[in-house]
Amino acid sequence: MSEETGVQHTKASKAESSQKQPSKYGDDPSSAIDAQAALVMQKGTLDDVIEGIQWGIITIVFICLIFVAVFAGNLPTVFPATQPLCDFVMGLPAFVIGLPEYMVQAKEGFPRSLEEATLLAAVASAWFGEMLHRMPYKECVLLFSWATYFWEAKLDLRQRDRLHEVRRPAAIAQFVSRQAYLEASAYGLDKSSLVLIKNAFMQGQTTAIIVYDLTPWMWNVVGDAMQTHLGLGAEYEIARSIVYFIAATLISTLLSLPFDLYSTFVVEKKHGFNKQTVSLFVADLAKTLMLTFFLGSPILALFLWVIGKTGSQFYLYAWALLAAVQLLIIVIYPTFIQPMFNKFSPLPEGELRTAIEALASRLGFPLKKLYVVDGSKRSSHSNAYVFGFFKSKRIVVFDTLIEQCTTEEIVAIIGHELGHWKKNHVLRMLSAVQVQTFVIFFAFSHFIGEEAMYRSFGMDTMPVLIGFTFFQYLYQPLDSLLTFASNVMSRKHEFEADEFSKKLGYGKELASSLIKLQIENKGNMNPDPLYSAYHYSHPPLVERLNAINDPEVAPKTE
Repeated sequence: MSEETGVQHTKASKAESSQKQPSKYGDDPSSAIDAQAALVMQKGTLDDVIEGIQWGIITIVFICLIFVAVFAGNLPTVFPATQPLCDFVMGLPAFVIGLPEYMVQAKEGFPRSLEEATLLAAVASAWFGEMLHRMPYKECVLLFSWATYFWEAKLDLRQRDRLHEVRRPAAIAQFVSRQAYLEASAYGLDKSSLVLIKNAFMQGQTTAIIVYDLTPWMWNVVGDAMQTHLGLGAEYEIARSIVYFIAATLISTLLSLPFDLYSTFVVEKKHGFNKQTVSLFVADLAKTLMLTFFLGSPILALFLWVIGKTGSQFYLYAWALLAAVQLLIIVIYPTFIQPMFNKFSPLPEGELRTAIEALASRLGFPLKKLYVVDGSKRSSHSNAYVFGFFKSKRIVVFDTLIEQCTTEEIVAIIGHELGHWKKNHVLRMLSAVQVQTFVIFFAFSHFIGEEAMYRSFGMDTMPVLIGFTFFQYLYQPLDSLLTFASNVMSRKHEFEADEFSKKLGYGKELASSLIKLQIENKGNMNPDPLYSAYHYSHPPLVERLNAINDPEVAPKTE
């Protein structure tokens, strides 16, 4: 064998060997994919900062525990603000020891008649009212705000660790390529970085507003300007509230604008989703602000007027008014507001239109109009939805969805959406929202006249809008729990709608469409269970596929 032949044989052997060599980061060996995997796995400066902050917090907490253990008796003298915390900690042992006795007393004191129950309610109401007078509102709000922030930040970090994993979970390996998985992880990491930075900034902003009494400062600036330029004094509370609302909205928009621009023109563009131009972005922003001002201002004025005229029972009237406003918006949004941002055209005659109309007829769905919307004008993300009341129903399909899925898959998705209609999911969610709204207004009725709350935040007057702003800070922990409960209900509805589509005979097509959409939209392929349970309104892909493939849920034969 000649020397040249030997060299060629050696090169061929090396090439064959390299082809058989497993990938350093998983299956599907490819140098390009391995390079992408290395980037996904690599932790950058932000991850190092996060890790440093975590260890810093642990160290500070440990030092504080030692300090409290050594100087517990003298701590309130040195730091008077710690008196309530010290009283609580020092009282814990006695409370735990006396817990059995307290339970016996509670059992003996349990009301056994209507009169006893009425008396107990009166005592509890008096105790609650006294507690409201003495509550350290600002301190409680800061505690609630930071506790919620740390909890959600911890969930974000758990999910970020999942996104750094480069090996596909076994559950998705059979239908998601390694390249698609890594692209989704890279997209998720970029979004995660932006969310972590934005949330930290917003938390700092909220803390500054509370600590430095910026809300009363801004309220006074608005009042002084109205007095100087318009001659309107403190008696014009509704007009002042509207101006304050407009000013606060503009400031909030300006503060969030850099993050919105970065999300749209850097993150979304980098991963192939953004189709917006700067002019379109500015036009959308201007339209959104105008709608907020022209619709929000009269609605706010009406609410304040109702609250001012209906006395202590205002929560009933405010709740009813908000329910009416929500229904009105549901009616006018798809007909008058959304066409300001997107073009809705009748779905052309053809196979897809015929299939959707046949499905609607089969289910008795009162389809009035069938639209295709130019979603690709702004993004390559895709969707389809149903809206309308009573006998005037409409179905909307994104043009991007038509490009990404087959006719059968789109019909399967429409079957899912019609499952929401058939099972009254929209009405259920609306009912849940009404319950939540009633709870909010009823709880606010106990705080609206609480002078101590306004004084705690630096106010020397008691305007309703500002009081509701302060109350929202206090309500934050309960709002997080109710949002979690709403997500649980929403995920249950999604499973039911999937099952409905499967029973129509579209199980296979629905599963394939979900996989396609997950890949095309670069959705999270490896969600942290706790993160998804808390944040997701839709179940993760694997859970949905497992439910669709459940042999106990058989499609209908008719």
